[in-house]
Formats: sequence, C-alpha cells, structure tokens
Amino acid sequence: MKLIEGGVCAAKGFKASGIHCGIRKNHSKKDLALIVSDVPASGAAVYTQNLVKGAPLEVTKKHLANGKAKALICNSGNANTCNANGIEIAEAMCELTAKALGTEPGDILVASTGVIGQPLDIDPIQAGIGPLVSSLSSSGSSDACEGIMTTDTKKKEIAVEFELNGKICHLGGIAKGSGMIHPNMATMLVFLTTDAAVSPSMLQKALSTDIQNTFNMISVDGDTSTNDMVVLLANGLSGNKEITEDGEDFKVFMKALNTVTVHLCRAIAGDGEGATKLLECTVSGAKDLQTAKTVAKSVISSSLTKAAMFGADANWGRVLCAIGYSGADVDVKSVGVSFKSEAGCIEVCRNGSGVPFSEEFASEILSKEEIDILVTLGEGNACASAWGCDLTYEYVKINGDYRT
Repeated sequence: MKLIEGGVCAAKGFKASGIHCGIRKNHSKKDLALIVSDVPASGAAVYTQNLVKGAPLEVTKKHLANGKAKALICNSGNANTCNANGIEIAEAMCELTAKALGTEPGDILVASTGVIGQPLDIDPIQAGIGPLVSSLSSSGSSDACEGIMTTDTKKKEIAVEFELNGKICHLGGIAKGSGMIHPNMATMLVFLTTDAAVSPSMLQKALSTDIQNTFNMISVDGDTSTNDMVVLLANGLSGNKEITEDGEDFKVFMKALNTVTVHLCRAIAGDGEGATKLLECTVSGAKDLQTAKTVAKSVISSSLTKAAMFGADANWGRVLCAIGYSGADVDVKSVGVSFKSEAGCIEVCRNGSGVPFSEEFASEILSKEEIDILVTLGEGNACASAWGCDLTYEYVKINGDYRT
C-alpha cells in the first residue's frame, strides 16, 4: 500500500475535468466538475440522513439502483435543494452530460453543493457541458476537485496503489467539505474511483462499512448537510479477479479504501470553516466499540472544547463534560485525559480528577496546528478516533453572510 498522485484519475480508465461555467459570480472559481470512466463501472453510494435532501441525491439514487454508472457531474455554488423544479434540473444535468458523452442519462450520477433554496439555472450548465467534456483529462483530478469546492480553502485529494491477485490496482478520491459538517452516514461530497474489479454488492458493503469509522466520525459544526453524498465507482480495468465475496482480497481492498477515506476525513476536519487547528480525539480502554465512538464524537463535537482548543486553553473539564453528556455508559471516576501535539504530551486528568500540570507547557502543546485529545476510560480494550477542528471567530464571520 503506497500513496501516489492522481486523485480520482489515478485509477486506469478514469478522466476528470473542472471549469467555471457561470453559476458562481467569481470567475476565478471553478463551479462545474465531471468524472468519467472509459467503461461502465460498478457503483455504490451513501447519502445524508437529513429529511431535507437535495434533488441530486434522489436522482443519483434512482440512476444507481442497478449498481452501475459511467460518469458523475457536480456543480458548486448552488445546492439545488428545496427547489420546486429541482428534480427536473438534476435530470437535465444528467441528460446534457449523457448526450455529450454518447451514453444514456441513467448512466450519469449528479451532485450539487452550495446555497440551499436558490433556484438553479440550467443555462450556464448547458453552455458549459461542451467545454467540460472537451477538457476531460487523465490529469484532471485537481480541476474537478476545485470545481466542487465552496468555502473550502484547500483541495482535498489522495490516491493509493495496492495489489490484488498479482494485479496492481489504484484507488483515489476527491472531497469537498468545510462547514455544515456533522454527518450521519457520510460528509458533504466525496467521490472515489478504483480500477479494481468489485461487484456492486460488495462495493456497497465496503463503503457502508467504512464510513461508520471514518466519515461518520468527523464534525465541524454540528450541522448535517442536505446534500451529503459519498460515491464509489469501480471499473475493473486493473484486471484482478472480481471481488464477489468476503475474503483476503476484500480485506486488502477495504484497507486501501480506509487509507483514502481517513486521509480525506482529516483534510475535511482540518479545513473546517475558520479553523486553525485539526483535532483528533482518540478514546481507548472502552468496554466496547460503540462506547469508544460515542465518546470520541462527543468530545470533538463540543463547542466549548473546540473553543478552548482555539484559545490554547487546557480546560480539560470541557472534555469531561462532553463525555458525561455523550450518552455512553462510562465510569467517570476511571477517565483520564491528556493533550498531545508535536510539542509534546501532557496529562491533565486521571481517574476523573485533575492532576498538577504546567499551564505554560500545556499552552505550548495546544498552540500547534494538530492536536490529539487522548481519552482513556479504563474499562476495556475497545478504541476509536474522531476528527474535528477548533471553533473560531472566523466561523461566525463566514456563516453570518454566507448567502448574501
């Protein structure tokens, strides 16, 4: 397993592109992206559990019912959510893309991200389809990544190389997500591609299993988006024997998938709106996995803990508070807390009570860009990690006038 360049184009037979078509007022920002496989691919997806869902999710779910897809188109700047003609617009995006690619609309998946409740004009998309298709390239991942960004400040892409049955395979992905992130299935928009041969059912099993410990374990602001979607396409061009059941090959594939998704989770959390620090909470000594996950997610979701981390304040009481209201059955008198970064590690709580520590050293540790919050529960062997970011003045500024 090794990291490689290429993002969603690292896998054989995938091309991508991204352009500015006119949805966004800022002409320097791309707002339309396309990912295409040379051959029909197995497909799997997970969607937001918010009852308010973007029209593209409904269309994608319908088109992916047969477990196959050939391309995915996505716009930024407008979520196409809560619009009377949303389904019509999403279907039109698929029809325009299919015509330009010489395939069927049902082969196209669609996604949108941006402002909710604003009508999405099909005209700029229609005008942009030609340039979008003509600019498809095996080196176009970065352009596609840029085309799906909203308040993101950094592009999020990664790829890995691994081996199945003596065949070299690749799996890569791009993601967007900075605010409105507190998923209950996945987060914002994540598009993954692989040239490994995997049946649709096993691809869905892999994705649905992986997100429980990756995308479901991040939080920026406690808000679950209406347009969250993760899509995984596998075109089989690596030539490996198709994975159709559990076994060693499936385990290797799962490891490759998890390597990519954990990287994207950390990138999304670290690029939270207004964030200055990436927070990772690792819980160990839990009686079971669910307890560990519940505690870790509660800690990184705590606004007070996030604010303390912004101020480099070792206010460990905020962490204990978040553990206490998490809903997990823990013995508070057994809880320990430490803070760690590249500057060092400091214990601040043992057996549910504070211990003497240097405020100056603690502040130095918490002043770094990546902070580990280490929680021990002392009740078992289960562990879990969750990712988040600090809460800053800039977050309020960004969201105070996001629409206007």
